[in-house]
Amino acid sequence: MKADFTTEFITIIENDPWMLRILETVRNLHLPDCWIGAGFVRNKIWDYKHNSKRTSLNDVDVIYFDKSNITKARELALEEQLKAINSSVNWSVKNQARMHIRNGHSPYKNCLEAISYWPETATAIAIQLNSDNQIAFIAPYGLDDVFNLIVRPTPNFNLTTYRNRIASKKWEDTWEKLVIKE
Repeated sequence: MKADFTTEFITIIENDPWMLRILETVRNLHLPDCWIGAGFVRNKIWDYKHNSKRTSLNDVDVIYFDKSNITKARELALEEQLKAINSSVNWSVKNQARMHIRNGHSPYKNCLEAISYWPETATAIAIQLNSDNQIAFIAPYGLDDVFNLIVRPTPNFNLTTYRNRIASKKWEDTWEKLVIKE
């Protein structure tokens, strides 16, 4: 039986003022199907589970889904807009309506489907601050792996690329309780 980590997950995010400010900034862009995912979420939970202070992020991954403009220029303009609001963050903005092209997949229907192709189950989680100021999330593989500190590939990701990614990330050096699986 799988555990339901939803309440704990949302509480962890709600108790982090820095994350809430980032989420509010992104919400104010009013992008369709817009979320923040990957390390922004994963690292927070892993830090929490290790009783650690915030681990620095390479970037904050903002994703959205907009078929009406799939240009890279639009993403770069959004990154510049975010940098103008908060230059202390390395913003990465990607329209998931175009990412299937880069990844060699059939078109995605939405962000939920797009993140199902991300590398690890613990990474394939995204959050947003909705219009009611509530934390919402999408997690095609659930929250079990991120909370149980399990790193495993998503079924849609290339296993060789996964192995190379795990070797290069060296996450177990930062979070010693992680269990790396194939």
